[in-house]
Amino acid sequence: MAENNDSTEKTLEPTEKRLQDARRKGDVPSSKETGNMVVVIALLGITALVLPFQTPKVVGALTALIEQASSLTVATGDPGLTRLGQIMGDFFLTLAIAVAPLFGVLLVGGLIGAAIQGETVIAFDRIQPKLSKISPREGFKRLFSANSFVEFLKSIIKVFAVGAMAIWITNQAVRAIWMTSGFIPEFLPGYLVNAAGKLLLAAAIFLVPLAIADILWRRFDWRRKQRMSQKELRDEIKESEGSPEIRGKRARRRRELSQQRTIAVVPIADVILANPTHFAVALKYDPITDVAPICIAKGADHLAHRIREVAFENEIPVVENKPLARLLYDTVEIDQPVPVEHWEIVAEIISFVFDRKNNKPHKIPDGSTLQTSLN
Repeated sequence: MAENNDSTEKTLEPTEKRLQDARRKGDVPSSKETGNMVVVIALLGITALVLPFQTPKVVGALTALIEQASSLTVATGDPGLTRLGQIMGDFFLTLAIAVAPLFGVLLVGGLIGAAIQGETVIAFDRIQPKLSKISPREGFKRLFSANSFVEFLKSIIKVFAVGAMAIWITNQAVRAIWMTSGFIPEFLPGYLVNAAGKLLLAAAIFLVPLAIADILWRRFDWRRKQRMSQKELRDEIKESEGSPEIRGKRARRRRELSQQRTIAVVPIADVILANPTHFAVALKYDPITDVAPICIAKGADHLAHRIREVAFENEIPVVENKPLARLLYDTVEIDQPVPVEHWEIVAEIISFVFDRKNNKPHKIPDGSTLQTSLN
């Protein structure tokens, strides 16, 4: 039972595949506080940078329209409709030009918010209808979960904090109005904009650290929820690499291809060193280009036997030297030259092979034997 619990307890860090699968399904860390912060900062930017310049344009357009209303003459029929369309078209064009910067600030704020959040994922899995979303039981679980409780506490804190700031700033603004001598209604928009700017600035100062903390917590909590159990990790490895049977077939196929490549180069060898049956090393030497003989193929047991078979079929000398064959098999990699410490004995064998090929008198080096058959 304890072993089963260990295999299902999610204590392992998620793999990259696990994280990618979660993102593909639309499960990414998302912070609501970041959206709230961006909205407040965008409104602060609109209040401080846009309204002081664009509000007079809107007021001017409305004033001109109202002032001209009593003096405008609009005919009946099509000419009258055309004239009315020109008047309203000019008004709405002026209004659109004045309001456009507001939407520009909101658009920039949205882009900045998305960049702060991190990657944006569009996943159809998130919008597909699921029974769990309308299940009363699942709804109660989400309602009384720890995450819902934390969200409730944050909402209460934000309401009281922002409410307290709003009351304090409003009280200061009202006092300033009462204490200002000669206050006229035309001053009221300026007071309202100034008070709204102070409130938005205070709210932004409060929400920025809250949003940063929420982003860090969301990312940590998201990664924690993606943790895996031992069983999930084994299943993922099995899924990505295949079952043991498939992996075994792949390994056998790789060995077969490697053996085929090894056998394919044996016919160009100058000599085969054997042990005599357990190991075989194929050497090739070009006196013009090579500093030392090159190992072009090697094998043990069955592969060694196959190398010697191909060597006999292609009339390549097979020299038995047990210690040298074993030593070269262990120390020399394919396509690498023979180490300098073995040059002397290998050079004697190569000279013996070349003299034999050229029908010159030859003597096989001490400790070596020329094999004439596989047995």
